[in-house]
Amino acid sequence: MSNEERRTPPRRPAFFSPSALEAHGGSYDPTEALHAAHATAAVLVHTGRAAADPELTERLVELVAEIGLSTVAELWSERPARTLPGALWRLYVLHEWVRRAPEQASREYAAGVWFTGPNHVVAGAAEPPGPEEVRRVSDEILRGVFAGDLAVALERAAAFCRVVSAGRADIGEGEQAAAGAANLLAMAGDLTACAHLWRAGTLA
Repeated sequence: MSNEERRTPPRRPAFFSPSALEAHGGSYDPTEALHAAHATAAVLVHTGRAAADPELTERLVELVAEIGLSTVAELWSERPARTLPGALWRLYVLHEWVRRAPEQASREYAAGVWFTGPNHVVAGAAEPPGPEEVRRVSDEILRGVFAGDLAVALERAAAFCRVVSAGRADIGEGEQAAAGAANLLAMAGDLTACAHLWRAGTLA
């Protein structure tokens, strides 16, 4: 094997959303889409973890920026929350929200720390949790999916959601804020359950 071949990073799996498949003249089969959702999630996680390649890890963290949130949604958003594709979808949505709205994320997170101190410790955000600190911990959580203990990454994400949920419930106004806080709390429960399933070897 040449030096050039040894330096070539593993290729990420190709992503074909239903709309992209139709554009290429293919037919869309919901059963195949279900299997594809689980297969792509498994390949993504196991390829990232097996490679031990920091450059590949960063590419996977920035997957949404590369292929678009809509493509990721078409792949994984319809799968149950307590599955591997369902968990990845929620992790990427959380990461993308923090990336796009770091001021809001940090404001709600800081407010929630007063009510959920132990979760703040698990999430691992720095003090004080400003926009840059919250964005950094979001990156660390997603990076941990591919270069660390996946169960720990899921638990950190769950703790992050609980802190933000408490903060949004405290400083948010109206039914939309209350619903958002409830959704984050439900997401936290699903991510925690996924961590238990991963440790049991049954998250698929």
